[in-house]
Order: sequence, then structure tokens, then C-alpha cells
Amino acid sequence: MNKKKLLVAGIIIFLLVLFYLLDLGRFLTLDFLQGSLDRFHAFYAENRLLTLSIYFLIYVGVTALSLPGAAVMTLAGGAFFGLIVGVVVVSFASTIGATLAFLVARFLFRDTVQNRFADRLKAINEGVRKDGAFYLFTLRLVPVFPFFLINLVMALTPIRTWTYYWVSQVGMLAGTIVYVNAGTQLAAVESTGDLLSFRLIGAFVLLGLFPWIARAIVRWVHTIRVYRGWNKPKQFDRNLIVIGAGSAGLVTAYIGATVKASVTLVEKGAMGGDCLNTGCVPSKSLIKSARVAHYIRQAGDYGLSAAPPGVDFSRVMSRIHEVIRKIEPHDSVERYTELGVDVRKGSARLVSPWEVEIEEAQGATRLSAQSIVIATGGKPMVPPIPGLDQIDYLTSDTLWNLTEQPGRLLVLGGGPIGCELAQSFAQLGTRVILVEMSDRLLVREDPEASELVAQAMRADGVDLHLGYRAVAFEKDDSGGAIVVLEGKDEERNAAQIRLSFDQVLVALGRKGHTEGLGLSEIGIALNPNGTVVVDEYLETRFPNIHACGDVAGPYQFTHTASHQAWFAAINSLFGRFKKFKVDYRVIPWCTFTSPEVARVGLNEQEAKERGIDCEITRFNMDELDRAIADGAETGFVKVLTAPGSDRILGATIVGEHAGDLIAEYIMAMKYKLGLNKILGTIHIYPTLAEANKSAAGTWKKAHAPARLLNWIGRYHRWGLKR
Repeated sequence: MNKKKLLVAGIIIFLLVLFYLLDLGRFLTLDFLQGSLDRFHAFYAENRLLTLSIYFLIYVGVTALSLPGAAVMTLAGGAFFGLIVGVVVVSFASTIGATLAFLVARFLFRDTVQNRFADRLKAINEGVRKDGAFYLFTLRLVPVFPFFLINLVMALTPIRTWTYYWVSQVGMLAGTIVYVNAGTQLAAVESTGDLLSFRLIGAFVLLGLFPWIARAIVRWVHTIRVYRGWNKPKQFDRNLIVIGAGSAGLVTAYIGATVKASVTLVEKGAMGGDCLNTGCVPSKSLIKSARVAHYIRQAGDYGLSAAPPGVDFSRVMSRIHEVIRKIEPHDSVERYTELGVDVRKGSARLVSPWEVEIEEAQGATRLSAQSIVIATGGKPMVPPIPGLDQIDYLTSDTLWNLTEQPGRLLVLGGGPIGCELAQSFAQLGTRVILVEMSDRLLVREDPEASELVAQAMRADGVDLHLGYRAVAFEKDDSGGAIVVLEGKDEERNAAQIRLSFDQVLVALGRKGHTEGLGLSEIGIALNPNGTVVVDEYLETRFPNIHACGDVAGPYQFTHTASHQAWFAAINSLFGRFKKFKVDYRVIPWCTFTSPEVARVGLNEQEAKERGIDCEITRFNMDELDRAIADGAETGFVKVLTAPGSDRILGATIVGEHAGDLIAEYIMAMKYKLGLNKILGTIHIYPTLAEANKSAAGTWKKAHAPARLLNWIGRYHRWGLKR
């Protein structure tokens, strides 16, 4: 706590101590008020403005310090000044005092609480930003909730001070009128408890429920407006129609079938979507072949005869397609048909909020459903760079059609896709040039993680051009291609480079795949990156239409698509009873370069950007026995914890099998297990997983109770002398 906070806290403590030592509370009792009423009336008759001012300041002070007696002060307002003047004075004094208490509590505690419990408070903060005024108004209407507690709790949230003030002013008005009016009849009041009868409290509770009832009415009216102009079918063909059979769509359909709903799944391409056919499965198969080639080249490091690998690119690609064929049955039409899903092979287009037109080989059909889930995935973004459309460029979707290995491959983009594929082709023997606009790779990861990946890629022969962007493509005289790059040289001077290449891979991110769905025709909005606009329940503007997976974002991973699918399915089928906000609190991901970069929660870079106070614990892989034995010493485990606590805010692992090792931290964060629990768990020796325990041990060593250990040392030395 800084000096200013200590000073403010000291003043408040001093005033509170003074209040109780001088027994000033005796002046804030009903007996004192009733016994002094005549004197107060006489003083007020002669000194109206002074009396009002003194009363106002005392009321503000009592409220600001959360002293007992606010109820008596309110009664006094009615007794001294009458109903109208009393209500005005009390209303402003109580609100100003409450706001002062709010500001003091915010100044003393908010930063500490927010930094210490940042992850846990994230959802609360978002709710307050969106509906804080609504919740505060409800609390102010119901006097069952102690106002001093409301002042303290709301101070810890991001609600704006002005919002807090005016909502409190309006929200407390009803209770103020009741108390001030009772004060005008002070002689009949025997205790402040008499004012809050069961019937009156019930009335306040009903008043507090009114905003919720009003909100339900507003939602009902909003729903009527949204669907205005559309004719809702009197009966439906299906409970649920799912458009897209990728990870999100398959899981949604699976859940629907499991709960015995009538489900139709529509897919115009291959079952399994991007992940199976053009994404995760083929890319990881390619990475495995490339990694084996890399090991053959590095065989000398393991006491074996090293030799350049004989890469048969056509066989590498054949193996990739064979892997896809082996996994295909998991996502096949046959499997989902057996589960009870009506699978349709064709293009889908929404023609109303409840109807989908499906264009199949045998013709078009139209089906209606109570709910619709859009899960059409994403596709690569291709920027409008001059000349690019004149070149037969590759994307992560079309790459897998190659039958011949490129001699010189240009990769645009230093994100996860670009890095994985660039390194793989380089390990297979292709000359690879990677261009990235930023001054480093993998900009979402910590700089040291990016640097380790960059070093490994350079060692594999990738020519990195960081801080450059492609501004034009040209064809040379020999029929090849040239890219024009602009950036800055090592002296930070503007530079332009012209590079020749045989083929270019565009890996500059992905956007939502929504073409041909008819979304704009029925008024469903899209984000700038082409994803569907959804709320926290994954609803579009129509409550019965949801979107999940890459087409919804914000995380375009297969595992988050499956995660979202649960919420989309449950909210679609059971939302009339209970809806669930999608939970993004623990989202992991991994870039499968060599070394791998895996992460969950915060990393150091994000913590600094967001101003989140944390402790950083690091354990290097070159200290781990198994990593040394495997020749996998590159990398580290970095864990972020709350200050003075073993609570995990995030973890980054760089190294071999980092994507597997991170699972321990994912579970720990999900179930709120700290580093002490990881340290107390037996890990098999020698394994790479011991790195997680070693990181926990490093944290524990840094938090060892030094004073206690000194005393224990003295005890042991004393034992030697006996």
C-alpha cells in the first residue's frame, strides 16, 4: 500500500476510533432524537440554512464512514424539515455520502483485488460493464441489502462513478421517501425496526423484482420486433438444423442426437471439415514426416551415421491422405446416421429464421426447425496484393493437392500456420522464405518463445524476413515469380527487396466462411473478419439461431470449436428454460513447430499490456534429466501466479511435446489447483512432465519461509551440542 493510501486509511481509522471513544453514537439514536425534537425545531426556526447545512454535512459523514445511525438520520430529516424538504436533503446527502464511501473503497482496495483475482473477476467485470447500472438499481430498491456493503462491493468493479451516483440517487429514492415520511410522524415510531414490516419488505422486494420483470418484457418485445415480418411455421420438421460438419457442427449434432432431438446436419464439402481435411490432421501428418527427416539429418548427435534423407514428396503426401482416410470413419455420414442424425450432402441457405433450403444432387428441399446452428468454419484470408491473383498461390486449404515438392517456397505470414508449414517444408529440403510484417514471429507469444522458434527455423534453413511486407507480385521472363517486399533494413532505413520463388503459400489468418448462407438477406450481421456476430450465449440477432466454431470466433481452434458446440447445442435445445454463457476462462493452444510453443491463460506479454500484477516462475528444459537424455534441451516452462499465492494465472511451455505437457496446467487452472498441488503430485522419472513439477518446486523455493527455516536451523544446531 502506497503512502497516499496509508494516509487515507489512517484518517478513516482515526475518525472511527474517535467516534467510538467519544461515544458519538448516542446522538444517532431514536431516543435522543425524540427527546431533542423541540430544541431542534426551535433552532431550525431561527437558523434554517445553518441547520440544513449542519444536518447535510453530518449525514454525508455518517454515510461516507458507514457509521450506524443512517436510518435515524433519515427519520430526523422528516422530523426536522417535513416530507418534501426532508426527501430532497436526505436524497442528495445519502447519495453523496455513499459515493464518497464508494470512491474511498475504490481508492484503497480496487487495484489490489482486481490484480489478485483478475481471472476470477473477469466475468463479473464484463457483466458490470454491460449491466452494472441495472444490477445496482435492483440492489438499491431492496433495503434488505446493507447499503454500506453495496458501496464496498461496487467500488471493486469497473462501474463508472457517475453511473454509480445517479443510479444510487434514483434507486434509493423509494426507501428515502418511506423513512422521511415516517420521520414526520416521529412520535408514533418506537424503533427503526417498526418501519420495515414484513409487508413493507415484501413490497420493496417486489419493487426490486420489477426491473427483472421489465427486462423480461423488454426481451419479449425485442423478440417480437426481431421476428416482425417473418411467418413462424405452425409446426417444425426438426428440432435442430446444423449447417457444417466440421468439429463444431459434428459435436453439436452429436449432442442433439444424444438428447433424442430430431437433428439434420448439412455439409456441402467433406465430412470432418477443415480440421480433418485441410487443417490439423494433414498438417500434423506433414510435421511428423518433416520431423523424421530432421532426425535423420541430426543422427550424428545421437552417435549414429547422419545422411541426407531421401525425401519422396509424393509418398509424403500419400501418407497424409492415408492418415485422413483412417480418421474419416470417426466423422462419416454412416456413423452420424447410426447415431440418429439426418445427414444431408448439399449447400444450405437460410430463407427465414426457421427455414433452411438445402440444395442436394437430387434437387432442393426446404426444412424448418425450432433452432438453427451455423457451424460452417473458416477459410484462409487472401489479401488484395497487386499481382497475387495472377499467380497460382497456395493456402492451407489447397496445399494438400501438391504432388511435387516446391523448390523455392515463399510463405507469407509468421503466425502458427505459417511457422508450422514453413519449418516442415524446410526440414523436407525445400528452400523456404518466410515474410512477416512484425519484427518477430508468433506475436501473441512471449518474445523469448518467438526467438527460440526463430532460431530453430533459421537452423533448419528458413530464410526469415521479419519487419517486411509483400507489396506486389510479378512474373519474370523465365515464367517464374518475383515478390516485392518493403520494410526496414538492419539500420532501420526503408528498404525494398525483390525475391524469386517458385510457389507462394498465403498464411495470413482465417475468416468466417459465410458465403451463400443467406445471412445478410435475413439480417444476421457479420464482424469485419467475416465471422458471425454472436452474444455471450452464441446467439445471433435471432434468439433461435446460434453460431459456433471458426465462423463465430473469437478463438479459431478445433478444441474451442468443440467447446463452443456444447453451449450452442444446449442453448438451442433448452434455452427456453436455461441459457449458458460460453466459458472462455481457460483456453489453451499450441503451435506445433520444433520446439513447440504451448500456452494457457495469461502470458508475461499480456500481463504487462493489461497491467496485471503477477509473479513469474521459470524452469529451463536444459536442467531436466529427460530433456538432456533426449537432446531436447531447448525451451522452458514459465508460470504466472498471483502475487504471494500459488494460484496459476497462466503458463507457457516451449519445448518438445509442449502441447502435451501443458495439459497439467490446463486442468490445474480449470479446477483451481495451485502450484503446491502440482509439487505434491508424484511424476514419473525420468519424463518431460517432471518439468512441470520442477517449475512448481522453483516457485516453492522462492517462497520458502526464511525466518522459520532459520529457527529450524538453530534447533538442529542446538541438537548437535546435546
